Formats: sequence, C-alpha cells, structure tokens
Amino acid sequence: MTDDKDVLRDVWFGRIPTCFTLYQDEITEREAEPYYLLLPRVSYLTLVTDKVKKHFQKVMRQEDISEIWFEYEGTPLKWHYPIGLLFDLLASNTALPWNITVHFKSFPEKDLLHCPSKDTIEAHFMSCIKEADALKHKSQVINEMQKKDHKQLWMGLQNDKFDQFWAINRKLMEYPAEDNGFRYIPFRIYQATTERPFIQKLFRPVATDGQLHTLGDLLKEVCPSVITPEDPLYCQLHPGKPQPWITAANSSSSLL
Repeated sequence: MTDDKDVLRDVWFGRIPTCFTLYQDEITEREAEPYYLLLPRVSYLTLVTDKVKKHFQKVMRQEDISEIWFEYEGTPLKWHYPIGLLFDLLASNTALPWNITVHFKSFPEKDLLHCPSKDTIEAHFMSCIKEADALKHKSQVINEMQKKDHKQLWMGLQNDKFDQFWAINRKLMEYPAEDNGFRYIPFRIYQATTERPFIQKLFRPVATDGQLHTLGDLLKEVCPSVITPEDPLYCQLHPGKPQPWITAANSSSSLL
C-alpha cells in the first residue's frame, strides 16, 4: 500500500462543491441564504453537515425544527451511503455545485433511516469495516485490534485526518505474501436503475489457474450488464482485446 499513497491521498481528499438550500415550505423568520460546502467523498452527509444545520437553524424557530434530512431532485439522500456514492448514483451528470435541499420536517420514514447521533454513524461504519475484514482475513485483523485502534480509525474519518485513519487502516489492507491476496474481495456494486440496492457476492482475487483477477473480471462475473466489449471501460481493463467500436460507458453504477 506504500506505493499507492499518492493515489490514496487523492481519493481521500476528493471533494464535491455543494450548495445547500432550505426547502421552500420550511417556516423561517427571515430569508435563508444558501450554504456552500466542499463535501468529502469518503464521508457521510450527517457527519459533515453540522455547519449546514446551524446555518439554517439561525433563521428558524425552535418549535419548527426536527430531525434534519437531505434531498436531491425529489430523492431523499441516504445518510448511510458515502457522499461520493450518492453523487455518482444521482448527480454525476449534472453541473456543479451539487444542489441539495435541506428539510427539518416531514421526515420520509419509508425512505430513510433515522440518524439520532454520530454514534449511529460510527456503529454503521464499524459494522462495514468488520464485514469487510471477515471476507478478507476471517476477522482476524479487526479482532486483534484494541478498542483504541477502532476509535482512532473512526476519529480519523470523522475529523478528516488522512494519516490518523491510514495508520490503522493499512493493517486491514495487508496480507501475507504467500497468500497472494485476500480470501475474498469485499465489494458492492450500486445501480441507480434497479430496485435491488446493491450487488454483493463472494469473489476471490486470484483465479483457479493462478492468474490475478482484474476489475473487468469481477464486473463480467457479477454484473455483466454493466460492461460490454464495446464499452470504453472494457477497453481500458482489457487493452489486449480487439475492439470493433466504442460506445458510451454505462454511468449509472458505482463500485465501492
């Protein structure tokens, strides 16, 4: 992972320019100005929007404020999805800044989970980390960590501290050289055009003949509709394959 540190930094510091606007039916004592923020792609909405909440609460009466939630063009935004995933699924083809609407009432119970505190976000995040390590290391690495290591991992994400986070996360990304990779690759493929929220299957990093699998191999096996031999992504992942023509790549999926 050391050789990839520049790439890891670029991914970590990826930002989405965003304009937050209060919903027009919210009751305010004076006009609510939009609030602009650079959102980190790897974090969660309810983790990085305290300033947004405080900004709009200044123009509202306390009795008109309940649990905050966010919406983009009529779609409630799931707080337990990473911000980058939400943007890629719903708004990747729109002009920046990303325009998000803020609500303080009429919580969409059927569409969103409640998020009463940051402890809820931490519990969800750590659950994802443990699930991934169960696939990679049979949970051996995460179970050998101390509670303070788990806390440092979380605080690194919460406070947007790259070095603090990766000092612990690098342990979860290592494997013995003789293993030639993890037991299974933890992944989820999200698609905006289907009712199924995501695709998740067991997938080994090495084929039975000893060849290392590529991203193209994974997509071909678990979600063949996403990539075809005519897609630019297929050309990039399989540069040795002859391509008769190139069409637009499918942009409705996001791979984590």
